[in-house]
Amino acid sequence: MQSDFRQPLMIIGCVCFVCFFQSAIAQQADYLSPELRQHVEQLKQSFQNAPTNPNNYSGRAKVLWDWANAFALSGGSLPVNLTTAVRPVLPDPPTRRNGQGIDFYIKELTLLDEEPNALGTLTADLGPFEARTFVTVVQRYTVGSKPIVRGGGILVARHFMPGYGQYQDEDPAGDNYMTITSSNASVEFRADGIPVSGMHGGFRGAAPARIYRIEKGTLNSGDVVTITYGDKSGGSRGWLMGSASTDFLPVPLYVDFDGSDHTYALPIQPIRVSGTELAGVHVFSPSVVRPGETFDISVRAQDRFYNRAKGAIPGFKVYANGKPWVTTQKSSQAITVIKGLTFEEEGSYQISVVSDDGSISGNGNPVLVSRTARKVYWGDTHGHSGFAEGIGTPDHFMEWAKEDARLDFVTHSEHDIWMDDSEWEELVSNVTDYSEPGRFTAYLGYEWTTQNQWGGHHNVLFRDLENNFRLPNQIYPTLSSLFQGLRTNFLMEDVLVIPHAHQAGDYRQSDPELVTLVEIMSKHGTFEWFGRMYLNHGHEVGFIAASDDHLSQPGYTAPSESYHSQRGGLAAVLAEENTRDGIFDAMKSLQAYATSGDKIILDVSINGVGMGKRIPFSEDRTIKGRVIGTAPIGSITVIKNDEEIWHKDYLTIESGDYADEEDFYITFSSESFPMHAQDNPRGTRGWGGRLEISGAEILAFEGTDFLHPEVSSLSRDPRNANALLFETGTRGDTSSIKVRLKNVSEDTRIHFDFNATTETGSPPRFRQPARIRPAKVDLAFKDLQRGQTVKAIPLDVYRDRVTLRRVINKGETDVSFELKDQSNLQGEYYYVRVVQANDAMAWSSPIWVGGYEPR
Repeated sequence: MQSDFRQPLMIIGCVCFVCFFQSAIAQQADYLSPELRQHVEQLKQSFQNAPTNPNNYSGRAKVLWDWANAFALSGGSLPVNLTTAVRPVLPDPPTRRNGQGIDFYIKELTLLDEEPNALGTLTADLGPFEARTFVTVVQRYTVGSKPIVRGGGILVARHFMPGYGQYQDEDPAGDNYMTITSSNASVEFRADGIPVSGMHGGFRGAAPARIYRIEKGTLNSGDVVTITYGDKSGGSRGWLMGSASTDFLPVPLYVDFDGSDHTYALPIQPIRVSGTELAGVHVFSPSVVRPGETFDISVRAQDRFYNRAKGAIPGFKVYANGKPWVTTQKSSQAITVIKGLTFEEEGSYQISVVSDDGSISGNGNPVLVSRTARKVYWGDTHGHSGFAEGIGTPDHFMEWAKEDARLDFVTHSEHDIWMDDSEWEELVSNVTDYSEPGRFTAYLGYEWTTQNQWGGHHNVLFRDLENNFRLPNQIYPTLSSLFQGLRTNFLMEDVLVIPHAHQAGDYRQSDPELVTLVEIMSKHGTFEWFGRMYLNHGHEVGFIAASDDHLSQPGYTAPSESYHSQRGGLAAVLAEENTRDGIFDAMKSLQAYATSGDKIILDVSINGVGMGKRIPFSEDRTIKGRVIGTAPIGSITVIKNDEEIWHKDYLTIESGDYADEEDFYITFSSESFPMHAQDNPRGTRGWGGRLEISGAEILAFEGTDFLHPEVSSLSRDPRNANALLFETGTRGDTSSIKVRLKNVSEDTRIHFDFNATTETGSPPRFRQPARIRPAKVDLAFKDLQRGQTVKAIPLDVYRDRVTLRRVINKGETDVSFELKDQSNLQGEYYYVRVVQANDAMAWSSPIWVGGYEPR
C-alpha cells in the first residue's frame, strides 16, 4: 500500500454518547433563538464574502461560540477540538491561525446545521472486552446523504490516551492488523498516510495516521464501510486492548467527502472494556474513628491494572493488627461493603487481607481510634473523563470515585478548553445525583486551562450549585482576568482555586482569598518545589495532591501511559464531619495535607497549634508530630523557610556486623524543578537496564514503587541469578528495589548498566526533554557510611541519584516525633515531609509563626 505523509492535520473530533447522529435542527422548532439565528445567518453570509481577519475575529468568534453551545444543548455533537479553537477573548491579538480555526468551524457547523443527515451513521461491536487482551472489534459506517467521491475517504484515527495497540495494515499475521471493506463493489481504497495532531493523533505534535482514500468509484448514501480492528483471518492474534476498564473507549473515525482533508467526525461508539482475572485485593476504611463509633469498610478485588476483578471472587479474611477481624463470602461482585463495624480500644490498627485459599493478599489503610484526633477525609480534586482528552463517561468517573476508590469527596474538574455548555450541565447534575450526605460529597468544578505565559493550569471548585456557571478560558484568557471574574461573580468563601505544577501555575501572582491550596503531586510527578515557590513568594497556601487521572478513575488507579511514572495523589482534609460545608471550609482554611496516594495519617503542630495556621509569635517553638503509615516509616524531615532543619531516618541500619542475610534498598531518584524560571517541570527520568551483584547472593527482591503495569518491570536475569533486569521512572520522587542478600561483605559490589532514555511528560517550554546517555555505575559496600552510599549522576542543573542503603527488615508504622527550634524572626514557616519504606510520601501544610496574614 502506498503512503503519502503530508502536513499535520488537526482532525475534528466528536464526543457523542449515542450510537447515531441526532438531527441538528428539530423539525418543529429551531434550536437557535430568533436573535441568535439571525446572527448565525449573517455569519454564514459574511464567511462567504471574506475569511476571518483581526478586524472581524472577535465578533465572529462570539457568534460561533454561542452557536456551538446552543447546538450542543439541543443534543447535537460538537467537533471535539472546536472549543479549543473558538475563543471569543484572546490573551493576545488574533493571529492568522486563530482566524483559520474560526473559518474551519464555521464550515463544520454549517454542514451540521444545514445537512444534518450528511454524515450518516456508525455502529460498533460494543463489548465488553477484557483489558489487555487481544480482541476483534468491528465498526460499520453507513454513508449518509452526502456522497464520498474519489480522493475522499475514511480517516482511521487513534486516541492518544487509552493505550490500545497501534494499528497496522501490512502484516495480516501481525498484532493489531486492521482491514477496511465496502459493500459497494465498485469502490477501491488506497491506503494513504497523513500526520494528525490533537486529541485523536499526536497530542502535542503530529503523529502518523491512516486515511483510506477512494481510488475508484463513489460511496453513495446507504453504502456500508466496515473497519475491522484485530482482523484474525490472516493469523493475527487480534487488536490489543488497553489496560484501563471503561464504559466509553474512543475509537475515532472521520470522513473526508472530497479529498480536501477537511475531515468530519463520525459518532464515537461507547465501546466497553472490563477488568480481567483476580490479581490483588485492597481494603478501604475510614482513617479516624471514635471508640465505639460504627463505620463501614470496603473489600475490593482487583486485577493487576487496578480494575475490578472479573469472574468468581473468593472469600476474604480481614485482619486488624494481625488478628482476625471480619470475613467476606464468595461472590460474583468485586466490591463487598461490610457495615456496622466498631473498635472499642483506642490506638492505631494496621489492616491486612488474604483470600480464603491464601493465594491473594493485600492491605488497607491504617485506622486511628481516638477520642480527640481530628477526622481525616480523603478526596481527589483533579480528574478527567472523555469530556476532555481522556476516556470514560462522567458517570463512570463518579461511580469510580464513590465505590472503587471509596473517596469521601471528589471534583470532576474537566478542562474548560474541551468543554461545551451541554457537558457542563451534565457535570452540574452529577453533583446532585452522586452526593450522599455523610458518605460522599461531589463538588462542582473545572480546570481553567492555559499555557504558562498566561497563568498556567488552575482548578476552580465551587462550594455548592447556587451559581452553577463557569468562567472559561475562552472568555477569561489570563489568570488576572480569571481572578477578577471570580471576584465579580461569586462570594470569595464559596470558590477555591488550586494551581498545579506540570503545566505550571504562575506562582508570582495569587489571590489570598481564592488560592489557599496548591497541588504538589499527581500522576504527572512529584513537585514539592512548586509549593515552595508559592511560599517563597509570600503566598500563604497549604498543600494537597490529586490524581489528574484521565481514565475516569480518580482516587485509586495505576499509572497510565509511559510518561506517568507514579500513581495519583490524594488530598487529606481535616474536618469535623463529612459535609459539603465542613470539607470546603477546611480546604479554604488550609486544614489539609498531601499524600502520593497512600492514606497516611499525619498530624503536625507547633506550640500546640495544627497545620495550616499562623500562630502568635514566639522565639521558642516546639514542633510535634505523629505519622501512622501504610508501610514502615522511612524518614521524616522538617523544612523551615525552604531549608531542611531536622531529619530522622527510621529505616537505615547505620553500623554493625552483617548478618547471614541482610535487606538492602537500591533507590533511584531524580529532581523535577524547572531549569528556567516559570517553566514547566523537568520530565520523568527513566531508569532501565541491568544490575549485577558480586560478592553476595541475591535471595529475594521486590520493587517498592514499580507500579506501572506496562512500563515498570523487575525480573531476574535468566542468564545470571545474581543479576536483575529493571525498568522504572522517577519525577521528583523515588523508586526502589528491595533486595535480600546472603554473605554480604566489604567486598560486595553492585554494577549498573543503565540504558539510554529520553525524558518524558508534559514538556518544558524553554528546556527540551533531555536525551540521557547509557551509563555504567558502581556502588561498593565498603563505601557505606552510616549505612548508605550515594552515586550522583549530573545532568544540566540536576543531580539524579542512585542510593544503596542497609535497612531493617520491618520498621515502625506508628511514629511520634518532637523537636525544638528557636528564632527571633517573624513570619517563618515550617512543614513536614514523610517518606515511607514503599516510597510513598506525605507533606503537611505549613504552619507560620508570627508575621501578618495576607490581605
